[in-house]
Amino acid sequence: MEIIITIASILGISSIAWFVSKTTPLKVCPICAGVAGTWIWMLIGILTNQLSVVSYQLLVATLMGGSVVGIAYQLEKKLPLNRSSVLWKMVFIPAGFIAVYALLSAFWVVLVAGLIFICAISWFFLFASHPYGAESKKVSDLEREMEKCC
Repeated sequence: MEIIITIASILGISSIAWFVSKTTPLKVCPICAGVAGTWIWMLIGILTNQLSVVSYQLLVATLMGGSVVGIAYQLEKKLPLNRSSVLWKMVFIPAGFIAVYALLSAFWVVLVAGLIFICAISWFFLFASHPYGAESKKVSDLEREMEKCC
């Protein structure tokens, strides 16, 4: 029964998010909103003893893990060309899983440390200047090719 509730929640929240994205300037991934919205209300239900930990903890953990991977994928699109997307995911996803585990286990110090680490690596990968310069060789090569073309 819990899985039916979970799927119905994801579909319902995703539908609302899709409608909001189509009718307002606010653009949000409907599936991301459905998954995140579902695990958020379920986690609140668990923490307030409205939902059974035994029945819902695995579902919440699975959905949260999916959110971690989804966030990594979305941020990967924003990486500068001179950043390794594989290294990004190899660092971000395990750190996200640790943060999720800490949240579900109420290890608050580990959660805060994990979130600080995630913010730091995100800043490094997304914004910090690269030691070899801001432009990668690929960008330089593409610019030269475009100049030759036109």
